[in-house]
Amino acid sequence: MSTPVHDDPLAKERAHLAASRSALRAMREDVESLDITDVTANWVNAAVLESQIEERIKALADLSETPLFFGRLDYLHSPGAEQAEGAEGERFYVGRRHVHDADGDPMVIDWRAPVSQPFYQASKKNPLDIALRRRFGYTGGDLTAYEDEHLSDPDEAATTSKLLQQEIERPRVGPMRDIVATIQPEQDEIVRAGLSGSVCVQGGPGTGKTAVGLHRVAYLLYAHRERLARTGTLVIGPNRSFLHYIEQVLPALGELTVRQATVDDLVAHVEVRGTDEATAAVIKGDARMARVLRRALYAHVVMPTEGVVVVRGSRRWRVAAYELEEIVRELLARDIRYGAAREALPQRIAHAVLVQMERAGEAPDDRVQNAVARNAAVKAVVKTVWPQVDPAKLVLRLLTDADFLAEHAEGLLGEEEQKAVLWVKPARSVKSAKWSPADAVLIDEATDLIERTHSLGHVVLDEAQDLSPMQYRAVGRRCSTGSVTVLGDLAQGTTPWATRSWEEALAHLGKEGAVIEELTAGFRVPTDVIAYASRLLPHIAPGLTPVASIRENPGFFEVRETADGTADVVAACRELLEREGSVGLIAADARVPEVAAALGAAGMGHVGPGEETTRATRLALVPASLAKGLEYDYVVLDEPRAVVDGEPDERTGLRRLYVCLTRAVSGLIVTHGSGLPPQLA
Repeated sequence: MSTPVHDDPLAKERAHLAASRSALRAMREDVESLDITDVTANWVNAAVLESQIEERIKALADLSETPLFFGRLDYLHSPGAEQAEGAEGERFYVGRRHVHDADGDPMVIDWRAPVSQPFYQASKKNPLDIALRRRFGYTGGDLTAYEDEHLSDPDEAATTSKLLQQEIERPRVGPMRDIVATIQPEQDEIVRAGLSGSVCVQGGPGTGKTAVGLHRVAYLLYAHRERLARTGTLVIGPNRSFLHYIEQVLPALGELTVRQATVDDLVAHVEVRGTDEATAAVIKGDARMARVLRRALYAHVVMPTEGVVVVRGSRRWRVAAYELEEIVRELLARDIRYGAAREALPQRIAHAVLVQMERAGEAPDDRVQNAVARNAAVKAVVKTVWPQVDPAKLVLRLLTDADFLAEHAEGLLGEEEQKAVLWVKPARSVKSAKWSPADAVLIDEATDLIERTHSLGHVVLDEAQDLSPMQYRAVGRRCSTGSVTVLGDLAQGTTPWATRSWEEALAHLGKEGAVIEELTAGFRVPTDVIAYASRLLPHIAPGLTPVASIRENPGFFEVRETADGTADVVAACRELLEREGSVGLIAADARVPEVAAALGAAGMGHVGPGEETTRATRLALVPASLAKGLEYDYVVLDEPRAVVDGEPDERTGLRRLYVCLTRAVSGLIVTHGSGLPPQLA
């Protein structure tokens, strides 16, 4: 005999899920049925409104494989006491977005709402007025289990949530997913930090720093939607593969308007076709280059030696050379942008003429001042005294004219440093120049010296440890009047200019007051794997706290000495593909062609990093240089010594190896035929 629905808690919850999905569908249909024919005054407003409606429809999409809610909070009934944020005895279902019924009553509360915060923060020690916290387990989109914590019951002991652990350890197939069901208290505090303050998160592999940063964006958009709609938000990642891997997280949370880019995208003023030697790249990325550029730019300003005569009708008005010099010096002292000062100069000269006109008894107005500012004689003075400067041409001259560089780098760069950044083959023009990524950053700096860069409301900067000081400055310009969330791990810095300390990095960003938080609890990497990788920490980042894995599943870990080269690597991949989940084969960049050929000969299809979107192709071949930020259920790491040897120096190579060793969620096989680096012994 079956249990009646009203006596079966799971059946009740399934019924609420079905009703919530029906309500969400009704919300979407209401938006789809909106008629804006007679609402807007013109076609521009109509197009804007239509676009907003389309975005709203997308945000209300019901993703069949994504649970609509994942938790429930039952608030205590507390008669006579000060009421908590939730109403007395009220029940709330916590999910990825708000859903209400036809009467407007909530059926699912957005996880970002204040009333949802106890789902992440409440504990036996501090129940936050919660009587019961219920977690739900799903298979696909079907609700299949629940688990209760009676937080206000003193007789019930605190236990580890099995559903929470299962969700953390669930196989990683496809792109990165959200963590709204598993956010931990220390992560939640960072996610909900205010918009006005900047935050820097130091987190080792598997601590969830990237997810925390993305969920912080989603939270800020919820809490400050109108303000951020005006000012904009941006997520910056290290490369396109990484951005492709994380691109589904925010849409799954209903946020569709956040732009994603790399630093190279931000500074794409010229086509990048060249590369730098490591020494040159380090110098070009040094913050001293900002002072060199400033000197070179303002060297174009020259003091006037002659006055200017403005003819108006039958009258001639003269501004003496000393007066022009006073105007120029005043503009220089104001320390405004080069371009803004250049635009102000003709108006200042015109104002000096108007003062003479008024003394002569005339009554000139703004139209007269603007006409004087446009006078040919005034324009000629401005062109001579404060000429226009093209930022790319300025950088090109610095990198190709030894005398010009020496003049403006004096006391900042040594002779050998100057020689290192000078081009061996000077380019004839900006278009023909083979610009490097570091050159593009210099051009961005010069562009900002001339004209202020637009600032956004909030920027998330991930894998920040790999940026140069000049790249930090480029990012800082994009949030000079906004805030930033910096995410990174000093132990994973793999560039020659990698960040030495977060205090130094924040200074270059212009965010010296940012709060630095450290995440040390590992949710992703199994204990045996992170313990093995942590053998490298004393050699690459002695001051950092090793990550402590909190996973109950110890994971699968094995080091294999290969006798048959790539054949053994292919065999290891085939073995892991028999398990559920994704498999990443990571190899030194120089070995990728050989490994790819071996996979092809064995008939094993594979994709590139960040392209893991189907269950049909669960194997990804990942060059070591692109592994950062990615994760796979199982990893085969080919020839660790080759990974180390592929970098310019041993320390950078060991950091690259640390990254590669920590990409596995459930298991790792290390294969080697030429011995292991001694630091792993």
